[in-house]
Amino acid sequence: MSLLSCLFAGAEGTVPSFSGFLPGIGHHYNHGMNSGKKETEKAAFNDRLSEYLAWLMDSSIQIGPVSFGLDGLIGVIPGLGDVTTSIVSALIILRAIQNGVHRAAIIRMLLNVGLDTLLGMIPLVGDIFDLTFKSNIRNLQIYREAMSGTRNTTKDWAFIAVVVFILIALMVLPILGLIYLVKRITP
Repeated sequence: MSLLSCLFAGAEGTVPSFSGFLPGIGHHYNHGMNSGKKETEKAAFNDRLSEYLAWLMDSSIQIGPVSFGLDGLIGVIPGLGDVTTSIVSALIILRAIQNGVHRAAIIRMLLNVGLDTLLGMIPLVGDIFDLTFKSNIRNLQIYREAMSGTRNTTKDWAFIAVVVFILIALMVLPILGLIYLVKRITP
């Protein structure tokens, strides 16, 4: 077994196949969304490119019981590394959009990548976070569940609502604190 095969071996000790992972290139972004299938008939998940990218970015390198991917290594480059890995992560999301994954799941996937990028930019702590938080694997799971019809959209919308509430609180609390301080200072 070559050094490259050892470094990039998957869970079963094999490197994912490259064959046939670019179907649909050149199609309109909305292609396949209204395919005429009944709501109860869901498409089987078959997106080798997304599977390969998630594996490559999040778990392609295994050292003992720990696995990580290129996201953790490229993320060490300040600023540019996290932006670069986010662009690769966006490809998985774009393919999910192309295959008609519902909005709540897409927003959830965007939040995963946003969190990975934002926290990954913090020196040292962000590098450790990049090695442990596997946003691409999480997004691939969301993508698979949405395509198979087993994804609960209520759970996604609830998560989105919690994130929006936290963001609003982060904006409002400093303003309320400032108002409080001004009232305490002025007689």
